[in-house]
Amino acid sequence: MSYFIHLATLFSIYAILGVSLNLLVGFTGLVSVMHAAFFGIGAYAAAILMTKLGLNFFLAAIFGAVISGAIGCAMGWLFARLGGDYYVMGSVAWNFIIVSIFINWESLTNGPLGIPGIPKPSFGNISFASNASFLALSLIFLVCVYFVARWIVSSSFGRVIKAIREDEEAAKVFGYHTLLFKVAVSGAASAMAGIAGALFASYITFIEPTTFSVMESVLILAIVIFGGFANIRGSVLGALALVLIPEALRFAGFSQEIAANMQQLVYGLVLILFMLYRPQGLMGEYKF
Repeated sequence: MSYFIHLATLFSIYAILGVSLNLLVGFTGLVSVMHAAFFGIGAYAAAILMTKLGLNFFLAAIFGAVISGAIGCAMGWLFARLGGDYYVMGSVAWNFIIVSIFINWESLTNGPLGIPGIPKPSFGNISFASNASFLALSLIFLVCVYFVARWIVSSSFGRVIKAIREDEEAAKVFGYHTLLFKVAVSGAASAMAGIAGALFASYITFIEPTTFSVMESVLILAIVIFGGFANIRGSVLGALALVLIPEALRFAGFSQEIAANMQQLVYGLVLILFMLYRPQGLMGEYKF
């Protein structure tokens, strides 16, 4: 039972990441390959605040989301001026920069050794130390993020970012300051990724820089592609599938080392096959 609880917890964290990235990729049309960087910023911010300052998990998660969202706004302002392939290349470079900071700022992040001993959440007399209680907490966060994302895309703000995706120049003609909308949606998506990072850090109780590499950003992008562009429910489905697929490889008779490489192979195949034969994803409402 604990094994399935573990998988469900990972699913809820990656579903938050998938939903948040879909706001950028599916609804705004900004193909970002740096979401793991904001995932990591939220994780490191929460871990540092909890281990070095003794902050409660919920306050640390809020600060982690704010820090990640603020940096996301800054990067949104910087990269939104880029278009197409240049945006993708810039986002990849930013992910490399963040991982390098995690590795080299040893006085703050403990460098390549990572941060161990991250405490589990608690609220008053209520502890979320057990895996079952942590799963319940992570599902609550997922539901909150899901409905916030649904509210964003169904609001007038959501209609504008969809217009930007379809034809940014036409949106400008109607008087919308498209740069501000791109910055705002980038900040919102990054803040949600920061929440996922805080949950991940507290659940695993240990984080280290390579966890948030570009390959992790590719995995999160694969979740969006598999589930479907511009469909929030699709991102949840994509997270479920791409959390379960690697686990299925464990029962295929591969060794530990080969199974890890097969996982990367599966993610690559998912990206290639879906972009060729189902570019909008399983439940997608938009096709690039």
